[in-house]
Amino acid sequence: MFGTFQQSRLRIEIDAAQGQIQTSLLQPGKFRQWLWPQRFAEGLPDELYAGLVFSSYVGPVEIRHEVQQVTENHLRMVLSDGIDGFHEWYWGDNWVQSRLEGISVLPINLGQSLTLLRLRQYLTGA
Repeated sequence: MFGTFQQSRLRIEIDAAQGQIQTSLLQPGKFRQWLWPQRFAEGLPDELYAGLVFSSYVGPVEIRHEVQQVTENHLRMVLSDGIDGFHEWYWGDNWVQSRLEGISVLPINLGQSLTLLRLRQYLTGA
Protein backbone atom coordinates (compact mmCIF):
# COMPACT_ATOMS: atom_id res chain seq x y z
CA MET A 1 0.00 0.00 0.00
CA PHE A 2 1.28 3.43 -0.93
CA GLY A 3 0.76 6.42 1.28
CA THR A 4 1.58 7.50 4.79
CA PHE A 5 0.36 6.33 8.17
CA GLN A 6 -2.31 8.69 9.43
CA GLN A 7 -4.56 8.75 12.44
CA SER A 8 -7.42 10.97 13.46
CA ARG A 9 -9.81 11.05 16.41
CA LEU A 10 -12.69 13.47 16.41
CA ARG A 11 -15.70 13.92 18.66
CA ILE A 12 -18.53 16.37 18.07
CA GLU A 13 -21.78 17.29 19.71
CA ILE A 14 -24.93 16.69 17.68
CA ASP A 15 -28.46 17.66 18.64
CA ALA A 16 -29.76 14.10 18.17
CA ALA A 17 -30.70 11.11 20.28
CA GLN A 18 -28.53 7.98 20.39
CA GLY A 19 -31.07 6.05 18.31
CA GLN A 20 -31.05 8.66 15.52
CA ILE A 21 -27.27 8.60 15.35
CA GLN A 22 -27.21 4.78 15.43
CA THR A 23 -29.68 4.56 12.54
CA SER A 24 -27.68 7.09 10.51
CA LEU A 25 -24.46 5.08 10.96
CA LEU A 26 -25.76 1.52 10.60
CA GLN A 27 -28.41 1.73 7.87
CA PRO A 28 -27.04 2.07 4.33
CA GLY A 29 -30.27 3.73 3.19
CA LYS A 30 -29.50 6.52 5.67
CA PHE A 31 -25.72 6.86 5.38
CA ARG A 32 -25.88 7.02 1.60
CA GLN A 33 -27.74 10.33 2.05
CA TRP A 34 -25.15 12.10 4.19
CA LEU A 35 -21.91 10.45 3.05
CA TRP A 36 -22.18 11.91 -0.44
CA PRO A 37 -19.99 12.05 -2.59
CA GLN A 38 -18.76 8.69 -1.28
CA ARG A 39 -20.52 5.95 -3.24
CA PHE A 40 -21.38 2.46 -2.03
CA ALA A 41 -21.68 -0.88 -3.80
CA GLU A 42 -25.22 -2.03 -4.53
CA GLY A 43 -26.82 -4.89 -2.63
CA LEU A 44 -26.14 -3.75 0.92
CA PRO A 45 -28.55 -5.09 3.58
CA ASP A 46 -30.94 -2.85 5.50
CA GLU A 47 -28.46 -2.70 8.40
CA LEU A 48 -24.76 -3.40 8.88
CA TYR A 49 -23.79 -6.55 10.82
CA ALA A 50 -20.55 -8.20 11.95
CA GLY A 51 -18.93 -10.12 9.11
CA LEU A 52 -20.40 -7.99 6.33
CA VAL A 53 -17.92 -6.98 3.62
CA PHE A 54 -18.69 -4.17 1.19
CA SER A 55 -16.95 -1.54 -0.93
CA SER A 56 -17.23 2.21 -1.18
CA TYR A 57 -15.65 4.62 -3.62
CA VAL A 58 -14.15 8.07 -3.18
CA GLY A 59 -13.73 9.20 -6.76
CA PRO A 60 -11.85 6.36 -8.47
CA VAL A 61 -10.44 5.01 -5.17
CA GLU A 62 -12.09 1.84 -3.83
CA ILE A 63 -12.18 1.24 -0.08
CA ARG A 64 -13.10 -2.23 1.18
CA HIS A 65 -14.92 -2.36 4.54
CA GLU A 66 -15.17 -5.44 6.74
CA VAL A 67 -17.54 -4.91 9.65
CA GLN A 68 -15.96 -6.45 12.75
CA GLN A 69 -18.25 -5.32 15.53
CA VAL A 70 -21.66 -3.68 15.87
CA THR A 71 -23.34 -2.81 19.18
CA GLU A 72 -25.96 -0.27 20.22
CA ASN A 73 -23.27 2.44 20.49
CA HIS A 74 -20.19 1.15 18.60
CA LEU A 75 -19.19 0.20 15.06
CA ARG A 76 -15.73 -1.10 14.08
CA MET A 77 -14.63 -1.78 10.50
CA VAL A 78 -11.33 -2.96 9.07
CA LEU A 79 -10.46 -1.07 5.88
CA SER A 80 -8.32 -2.16 2.95
CA ASP A 81 -7.40 -1.09 -0.58
CA GLY A 82 -7.70 2.75 -0.60
CA ILE A 83 -7.08 2.89 3.17
CA ASP A 84 -5.35 0.05 5.00
CA GLY A 85 -6.41 0.37 8.62
CA PHE A 86 -9.60 0.64 10.66
CA HIS A 87 -12.50 2.97 11.40
CA GLU A 88 -14.37 3.02 14.71
CA TRP A 89 -17.51 4.93 15.59
CA TYR A 90 -18.89 5.52 19.10
CA TRP A 91 -22.05 7.47 19.87
CA GLY A 92 -24.56 8.41 22.54
CA ASP A 93 -27.19 11.05 23.17
CA ASN A 94 -25.97 14.31 21.59
CA TRP A 95 -22.47 13.16 20.61
CA VAL A 96 -20.56 11.05 18.10
CA GLN A 97 -16.89 10.09 17.99
CA SER A 98 -14.87 8.73 15.09
CA ARG A 99 -11.43 7.13 15.21
CA LEU A 100 -9.68 6.40 11.94
CA GLU A 101 -6.17 4.98 11.47
CA GLY A 102 -4.47 3.71 8.37
CA ILE A 103 -2.06 4.03 5.52
CA SER A 104 -3.41 5.98 2.57
CA VAL A 105 -2.68 8.64 -0.01
CA LEU A 106 -6.12 10.11 0.84
CA PRO A 107 -6.16 12.96 3.41
CA ILE A 108 -7.78 11.00 6.26
CA ASN A 109 -8.23 13.87 8.73
CA LEU A 110 -9.83 16.17 6.18
CA GLY A 111 -12.21 13.45 5.00
CA GLN A 112 -13.14 12.53 8.56
CA SER A 113 -13.81 16.17 9.49
CA LEU A 114 -16.09 16.66 6.47
CA THR A 115 -17.88 13.38 7.22
CA LEU A 116 -18.71 14.42 10.78
CA LEU A 117 -19.91 17.83 9.65
CA ARG A 118 -22.17 16.24 7.03
CA LEU A 119 -23.57 13.85 9.66
CA ARG A 120 -24.32 16.81 11.95
CA GLN A 121 -26.04 18.69 9.10
CA TYR A 122 -28.08 15.62 8.16
CA LEU A 123 -29.28 14.98 11.70
CA THR A 124 -30.08 18.59 12.55
CA GLY A 125 -31.61 19.42 9.18
CA ALA A 126 -29.27 22.40 8.80
